[in-house]
Amino acid sequence: QLQLVESGGGLVQPGESQTLACVGSGIEILTIGWFRQAPGKEREGVACIVSDSRMTAYAASVKGRFTISRDNTKNTAWLQMNSLKPEDTGVYYCAAAGPCGYMAGGYYSPAREYRSWGQGTQVTVSS
Repeated sequence: QLQLVESGGGLVQPGESQTLACVGSGIEILTIGWFRQAPGKEREGVACIVSDSRMTAYAASVKGRFTISRDNTKNTAWLQMNSLKPEDTGVYYCAAAGPCGYMAGGYYSPAREYRSWGQGTQVTVSS
């Protein structure tokens, strides 16, 4: 069973930046997705990256502000978040081995199809 560990969450002010990391032995051959869940809301995908980094995809709500990347030699994927907004608040999860891309013009990376999940890290954007 693949184990993923997220880190880097915390409290930031609106407009600031934060970087999350996801570490997991064996992720180098797998697509990685980042998801978030706000209180009372469903988990939503925000960004994903394929194993060789040739393709990344982003939800419309974060495109242009978030950047997903990875370094397979370090078994690590990152989510760089810039210009953070209060609505970005939530628990952020990384997950492995699911689809990544766009379908019908929209971001496609359904959580139900990802096999392995981290425990999540809280991101709070508030002044």
